[in-house]
Amino acid sequence: MKTAELRSRFLQFFEQNGHQIVPSSSLVPPQDDKTLLFTNAGMNQFKDVFLGFDKRPYHRAVSSQKCVRAGGKHNDLENVGYTARHHTFFEMLGNFSFGDYFKRDALRFAWTFLTAPEWLNLPKDKLLATVYAEDDEAYDIWLNEIGLPAEKIIRIGDNKGSRYASDNFWQMGDTGPCGPCSEIFYDHGADIWGGPPGSDEEDGDRFIEIWNCVFMQFNRDEAGVMHPLPKPSVDTGMGLERIAAVLQHVHSNYEIDLFVNLLKAAARETGVPYNQNTPSLKVIADHIRACSFLIADGVLPSNEGRGYVLRRIIRRAVRHGYKLGQNQPFFHKLVADLAQEMGGAYPELKDKQAQITETLKHEESRFAQTLETGMSLLEEALADGGKHLPGEVIFKLYDTYGFPYDLTADIARERGITLDEAGFEREMDAQRARARAAQNFKANAQLAYDGADSEFKGYSERETQAKVLALYCDGEAVNELKEGDIGAVVIDKTPFYAESGGQVGDVGYIETNNNRFEVRDTQKIKAAVSGQFGIMVSGSLKVGDTVCAHIDNDIRDANMRNHSATHLMHRALRDVLGAHVEQKGSLVTAERTRFDFSHQQAVTAAEIAEVENRVNRAVLANIAVCAEHMSFDDAIAAGAMALFGEKYGDTVRVLSMGEFSTELCGGTHVSRTGDIGLFKIVSESGIAAGVRRIEAVTGLNALRLVQEQENLIKQTVSELKAQTPQDILPKIQAAQVNSRLLEKALSTAKTELAKHAGAALLNEAVSIGAVRLIAKQLNDTDSNAMREIAADLSGKGDNIVVLLAAVNDGKIALTAAVSKALSKTVKAGDLVKHAAEQVGGKGGGRPDLAQAGGTEIDRLPEMLAGVAAWVNERV
Repeated sequence: MKTAELRSRFLQFFEQNGHQIVPSSSLVPPQDDKTLLFTNAGMNQFKDVFLGFDKRPYHRAVSSQKCVRAGGKHNDLENVGYTARHHTFFEMLGNFSFGDYFKRDALRFAWTFLTAPEWLNLPKDKLLATVYAEDDEAYDIWLNEIGLPAEKIIRIGDNKGSRYASDNFWQMGDTGPCGPCSEIFYDHGADIWGGPPGSDEEDGDRFIEIWNCVFMQFNRDEAGVMHPLPKPSVDTGMGLERIAAVLQHVHSNYEIDLFVNLLKAAARETGVPYNQNTPSLKVIADHIRACSFLIADGVLPSNEGRGYVLRRIIRRAVRHGYKLGQNQPFFHKLVADLAQEMGGAYPELKDKQAQITETLKHEESRFAQTLETGMSLLEEALADGGKHLPGEVIFKLYDTYGFPYDLTADIARERGITLDEAGFEREMDAQRARARAAQNFKANAQLAYDGADSEFKGYSERETQAKVLALYCDGEAVNELKEGDIGAVVIDKTPFYAESGGQVGDVGYIETNNNRFEVRDTQKIKAAVSGQFGIMVSGSLKVGDTVCAHIDNDIRDANMRNHSATHLMHRALRDVLGAHVEQKGSLVTAERTRFDFSHQQAVTAAEIAEVENRVNRAVLANIAVCAEHMSFDDAIAAGAMALFGEKYGDTVRVLSMGEFSTELCGGTHVSRTGDIGLFKIVSESGIAAGVRRIEAVTGLNALRLVQEQENLIKQTVSELKAQTPQDILPKIQAAQVNSRLLEKALSTAKTELAKHAGAALLNEAVSIGAVRLIAKQLNDTDSNAMREIAADLSGKGDNIVVLLAAVNDGKIALTAAVSKALSKTVKAGDLVKHAAEQVGGKGGGRPDLAQAGGTEIDRLPEMLAGVAAWVNERV
C-alpha cells in the first residue's frame, strides 16, 4: 500500500466512525502557546480542548498532522540518517476523543483498523500490546474483549526512576494532562535482532511500536498531585512512515515509496550512485522535508528560535552533501521533487515552491561563508600546536557560528587531536536545560477559573452593565478586592477587548457607586473568558456585585485606527512587493502599529511611498468596514487571508474593507476607512534574515508626526539661512563640498608640517654598522602623517631604517620604512610585524613601507628600545 493511500484510508476509517476530519495545523504553534517550539504531535492543536479552555462543535476528531522534532525537548536531529526510524519531519496519524469515548472504543478502533481485511489486514499474530502496570482496565479489554493472548499483553511499570515515570505513562511536560497509555507493536520476525518491550533487547529492530493510545485521565499540578480530569479523553498517534514500512514489508522508513524517490533525487543532485543505505543521502532526503514544510509555514533561517533550528537543519544537509563530494549549491534543487511527491496532500508545497527554493538557495550560499569563518576560528584554536580541543571551543563553533560538530570531529581525527566531548556535552546540557525551562506544558498557566463564560460586547458597546463572576488578588481567587489591591476581575458581559491577534487589551474602569477598579490590561483567561487586570483605586468590589464596565474611548479609537490601517498596509505590501509577503508578527497599540513581514531585502523609499499612497487612497475612499461570521473553509474560499501564527476555530470572523482588504480577524476596527484619518510610515528595518519591520502611525498621531517634521524643516531653513525648504538640499550639499575641501587642505598642511618636523629626526638616527636607525614615538600624529614622514625619511639615503609609533584614541599606530637599496636585507614588513607582536597587535606590508597596530601602550617604550637589536641581527 502506497503512503498516500494509507494516509487517506486512515482518515476515511475514522470519518466512517463519527470523527471529524481536521486538517493538519501549522508546524508553528499559535502565538499564545509558549510551551512548544514546533508542532511535534497530533494532539498539539487540541491542547486547549483537552484542558477545557476551548470548545469544538465535535467530540471526535481525526487528523494526519505534520510534525517536526528538531529542537528543544523533543529533538531527533542527531539520530537522523543513522537509524531506521528517526526523522526531523514526520506525519502523525491520530484519532481523538474529547470526553466522548474512552479506553474500550479507542483500543477497538485501533485493532479493527490494523487487522480488519477491508482495512490494513495485518496478521493478528504479528501484533502485541503494552499497558501501564496498574491499568487493569486496559489489560482486561485486550484480553477479554479483543482476544489478544495474555502472553502478548505486557505490563510496563515505573521504569524511569520515579512514580509515573514509565514508557506507558504519557505526559507532555512536568505539569498538565497525563495518563496511562497502551502501545501496539509489530513483530518483524525472529530473523531480526531484538526483544519485546520491557526486555533487555527492547532497543532492537524486531518489535516496532506502531500505535500509541493515550488515555488522558489526570491533570498533574506543580506539586506532582494527580487530579482526575472531569472528562477523560483519548489521544492516539501512529507514525505514517512507520506503518507504511510495515505494510510495504521493509525494515527501514527510508525504504518506503515516499523516501525512495527523495533518496534518488538526493543522489542525482550530489552526483553519487543511488544507495538506500548511504547515511548522508538519508539525511538529505529527510531534511528537505523538514526545511520545505517549515518555510512553507512561515519559518525563515535566523540565529534564534525556530529560525535557528531551521538553519541548523539546512546546514546539516549541505554538510552531508559536501561529505559526498558536492561543493556547489544543490539542496534547493530537491524542492521540486518533494512538491511532486507530497504536493497532492499538502498543496502549500506547490503554492510556495518558488519561495522555498529561493530561501534554501540563499541559505546554501551563506553557508559557504560560515564554513570559511568556522575553519578560521578552528585554525586559531589549534594554532598553539596542542593536541586537545576544549569543549567550550567546540560548542562555540557549533552553537554560535553554526559549524557542525561532525566537521570539527573529522578535522580533529585527521590531525590526531582529541576532543573534549564531556565538556561539549556539559555545554549542550546547559543549552537543553534552558530550552526545557521554556517548554512546560502547564494547565495552571492562567488563572484558575472554572465558572461561566464572559460575553464580549465590545464590538457594539463601549459601556456595559455586568455582574462580577470572580475576583483575583496576587493570582489567587478572593471574594473581595479592597482599595490598593492589585488583581483581576471577571464579569459576565464585558466591553473590554482581550489582547489577541497583535492588538493590545483595552483599558478603562469597572465601577459601582464610589467603588472603582482601574483596568490597565485585558487578557484571555480561557478561550471564552476575559480577565480585566488592574488596581482597586477606591472602595471595594465583591463577587456578585452589579457594575458598570466602560473602556477608555480615546485609546480604543486609536487602537481601532491602527488596527484597520494594519490590514490595509498588509494588502498594500503584497500588492507592491509581491505575494510572498506574509505577516510574521504585529503589535497594535494606541500610539502606533508595528508590522513584521517576510521580504528578503530592504523596502526602498519609492516602495514605501507607494504603500503609503495605496493605504491613504483606501482611507479617502471611506469604504464601510464590514464583519461577518462564517465557516473557516468558506472564508478561505471567499478570499479571506488567514494570518501567520494565529489560531482559528471552525467559525471565524471575516473583516472586509471593500476591494482593499479581506482578512480573518477578531479585533476591533473603525466603522469606515475614512475614520483612520491619515496613514504615515515612520520606519522600516530588518529584524531577522528575510524578515522586515514597518512601524506606522495614524490619525492624530500621524498629524502630530507631520507637524513635528514641518517644524524641523522650518528650523533647518532658518539655521541654513535658506529662503525656502527647496533650498535646504543645495545648501547642505554645498556645505559638504566645502567641508571636504577644508578637511583635505587641513590634512595636507598637517602632513607638510609633520614632514618638516620629521626631518629633524634624521639628526637623532642611531648608527648600527652602516645602517642608520630611527625608532621614535611621535605625538599628535595620525597614521597618514606618519606614513608620509617615514617614507620621506627613508628616501634621504640608501641605508636608513625607520620605525615610528603614535598613540591615538587608546590604540598604537606603527609605521616602518626602509630605503629601497636596503629593503632586500631589512624588510619593513618584517620589522613592523615584529614590533606589533611586542605590543599586542599584528600587521605587515611591503619590504620598503608597512603599517600595523597594537593595544598594549605600556609596552611601547620597551619595544622601541629593542628595535636596534632586531636590526643588528639582519645587517
